[in-house]
Amino acid sequence: MKYLQTETVLGDNECSDDAIESSALIELRIHELQDRIDALAPDAPREERYRLILDRTYALLQVNRFEEAWEAAHAILLPAIEAQLWMHAVECCDILFQAERDDSIKALAHGIWLGVTFPVDPELSVAMLQHLIDESPDRSDGAAVAAAAANYIVDLRAEGERREQLKFFAAQLLGSVARRHSQVEEQDIFDFWVQQLELDDPVKFLPRLAKVLDIITGGDWWFDRDALRAQIPQE
Repeated sequence: MKYLQTETVLGDNECSDDAIESSALIELRIHELQDRIDALAPDAPREERYRLILDRTYALLQVNRFEEAWEAAHAILLPAIEAQLWMHAVECCDILFQAERDDSIKALAHGIWLGVTFPVDPELSVAMLQHLIDESPDRSDGAAVAAAAANYIVDLRAEGERREQLKFFAAQLLGSVARRHSQVEEQDIFDFWVQQLELDDPVKFLPRLAKVLDIITGGDWWFDRDALRAQIPQE
């Protein structure tokens, strides 16, 4: 799965020579993607241009060029939202979070809001929620509602073979949070824990997730959420 990988590219290498070679290959890909961006016609679809920019920016993260990654993703975040390219917008927030800047945690909150609100790839939405879980203290209720939201999104959006993979991953995520939160190990205690925290009812846990995101942003949102809610696709 693309977004849920936890190991870095260099961490998979067996020796320093392999790491140097991998870095060289990534730098080559960065240059190739920039050439493709430069070759685009001025009237090329924004979706095509942003896809290439995001691919290049993810590559920049792999070689620790965080400042460049931040600038590139930040430049297209609001234009992507304006164009209703929700997937691209969430990826921008993912990159901004991984770029390790002062506002990175705020960017994560924006990405989670977009990833939960709009029907983007469930794997990406779950990855954003996983970031929040990883950043949360062990006994945090915020981690619990994030894990519950991950399971809800998978159940709602995932299809085909990926559905079973993502359902397993999200279930493991919730189980891990239960152990961190309350040392839960047994199934009957887990079921009680879920009910006690109302993690089986999206009407209850989604507003709690929204409050967590408000706290993270300090109320300083980069876009008008009410205006964006009006653009939610109607079934």
